[in-house]
Amino acid sequence: MRRIHTGKIREIPMKSCDRLEEALLQCHRRMPEGPARRSGCRHLNKAFAECVVAEACPEESEAVRSLCSSGGTSLKRKQCEYAQLSLSLCLSRHQREFEQR
Repeated sequence: MRRIHTGKIREIPMKSCDRLEEALLQCHRRMPEGPARRSGCRHLNKAFAECVVAEACPEESEAVRSLCSSGGTSLKRKQCEYAQLSLSLCLSRHQREFEQR
């Protein structure tokens, strides 16, 4: 089980993403490197990445998902931009914490 750190320096278990990670690793083992692998494993790679992001920054990830899922008013577009910025900052905090280890 992988663990990631939150902004509060506590670890979050990544167990919910374990099955996706294993499926992605199996896909990479089965497919030869190159365009076929990129195409064949793309859906698993995307799902795994979304899972990790949602575990690392759940509120920010949900805000992006709900506010940026479709077009809308000028206000909704601004809220979407703000949600994307918040998610980016959250992920940057995790990256800095990881690099400081």
